[in-house]
Amino acid sequence: MLALKAENISKQYRLGQVGTGTLSHDLNRFWHKVRGKEDPYLKIGEANDRTTKGDSEYVWSLRDINFEVKQGDAVGIIGRNGAGKSTLLKLLSKVTKPTTGKIYSHGRIASLLEVGTGFHPEMTGRENVFLNGAILGMTRKEIKRKFDEIVDFSGVERYIDTPVKRYSSGMYVRLAFAVAAHLESEILIVDEVLAVGDADFQKKCLGKMNDVTKGEGRTILFVSHNMTAIKELCSSGILLHQGQLSYSGGILDTIAEYQKSSEKQSSYLHEGPLETALGNENIRILEFSVKPTKGQFLDIESGIKILLRFYNFKENINIDTTFELRTYEEAVVFHTGAPITTQNDSQKKEYIVEFEIPPHLLNTGNYYFKLMFGEDQRIPLYVANEIIGFEIENVKMGKNINVLPGIIRPDFNYIVK
Repeated sequence: MLALKAENISKQYRLGQVGTGTLSHDLNRFWHKVRGKEDPYLKIGEANDRTTKGDSEYVWSLRDINFEVKQGDAVGIIGRNGAGKSTLLKLLSKVTKPTTGKIYSHGRIASLLEVGTGFHPEMTGRENVFLNGAILGMTRKEIKRKFDEIVDFSGVERYIDTPVKRYSSGMYVRLAFAVAAHLESEILIVDEVLAVGDADFQKKCLGKMNDVTKGEGRTILFVSHNMTAIKELCSSGILLHQGQLSYSGGILDTIAEYQKSSEKQSSYLHEGPLETALGNENIRILEFSVKPTKGQFLDIESGIKILLRFYNFKENINIDTTFELRTYEEAVVFHTGAPITTQNDSQKKEYIVEFEIPPHLLNTGNYYFKLMFGEDQRIPLYVANEIIGFEIENVKMGKNINVLPGIIRPDFNYIVK
């Protein structure tokens, strides 16, 4: 039995606009519909490519997406930042409607799209559990039966009668995940839940999602940049690129396709309007690049120059950036930070950060950067989970020759006596 089916779904946004369009646009659409003609705005707009400058005020966040998900399947949805993953989940969760196409679903859908989605900040944790259950269509009796289990899993029992606006982001997501996973829905949609929380909680989440799909036969759609978690949980995958479905199939093949495409994109350069750059209301990333300090290739013998250029909107605070380099097996190579301002003197302006990774440090292989912006090293402002990926080669020896184990490959000076 099919749990979900997406049929030619697309989503178009108008840049800089909150509503669906002006009155003249709506009247124009209506007049075309009355005459039996196609919506005139479906033929305009550009792909959601944040690295190139566009001319149209319309952007297709998703375009012509087709797939089917069977009941009990665990499907991983992967792709780079801006590929359309979160937009797709919002459409499937019925948070927003597609511009074109149809979505068919069988059963109730529980979704965890962002930290705190569906929670009212002024209400307590207890009240929000019942609110979420009611939104899902559950009776108060059903929610009461699951309540103790939800609170125990989340680990926030001490704070369950505290307004959730006082929760940390970790507490927020623990309770939100516990609610979504334990309430009786047929389909569970989870977006980046593993990006927040400690390692124990992440392991607990994966275990619960495994129970949900393999033990209870429920359907899961899971978005994450953690390929190890995707591999462990999912049997099939969907790869999105610039709003289009570029691959679907077994999860190992989907991850391999994703890594292949990531190797080619070792820089991000935004040339369009500031509001369309990667980021949010706090930070917009204008450029991020990984380049060799000498030669044309990222080689074990060349140093690597990292450049970050971003626009900050937050004034009179201390801003810091954290660069985390990872392998696609989710091993952390290093985690290093740079203070941008230290005297609560941040301004609305563009900042540039540069540093170098010395030669003879990284081994051959594929890596990616996770980039985090914070206030006073404790309040998150923005996280780009996988902003760029790149490959380190051994140009002298060739790609598959003299491949050594390990993540680092230092060149020591040996003294023999």
